[in-house]
Amino acid sequence: MIEVSGARAVLLDAGTIRTKRSSPLPDRLLELYDGLLGVIDTFRPCMMGMEAIYSHYAHPATAIVMGHARGVLCLAAASRGVPVTTLPATMVKKLVVGNGRAGKEQVAGMVRHLLGIRSEVKPADVTDALAMAIAVMEYGGR
Repeated sequence: MIEVSGARAVLLDAGTIRTKRSSPLPDRLLELYDGLLGVIDTFRPCMMGMEAIYSHYAHPATAIVMGHARGVLCLAAASRGVPVTTLPATMVKKLVVGNGRAGKEQVAGMVRHLLGIRSEVKPADVTDALAMAIAVMEYGGR
C-alpha cells in the first residue's frame, strides 16, 4: 500500500495474504477475499493494480486456480468500489525501471529507491506488488 503526494510515493504498509495450503480451494478463496477486504477497509485505497495473467500452456491447472483467485480479488475490490487496473509485467517494469525486460533485482532496487526503503524487501511477491502500485500510480497519471 502506497500513498501518493504529488510525484512522491510513500510506503504505508506491505505484506502478503497467506492461505492454508491444506485447506480446500473454496476456503482459501474466502481467506483471500476476507484478507483483501481487511486491507481495503483499513487503508481505503482509490485504486488497485493487478498483473495481467500469464500462464504457460504446460501448467493449465495453475492458470485455472489463478483465475479463481483473481476473480475473488476483483470481487473484493468491486464490492468496495475500488477500481482495478490490470497491467502486463513488462509494462510494470517499463514504468518502474524504464526497461520492460528488467530483472527482478533491478525492479526491487528501484522500488526500494522510489519508496526510500533501505533494507531488502521480502518475500519477492511484496516487491512485485509495490512495483505494481508504483506503476499504476504512474500509468494512472497518463
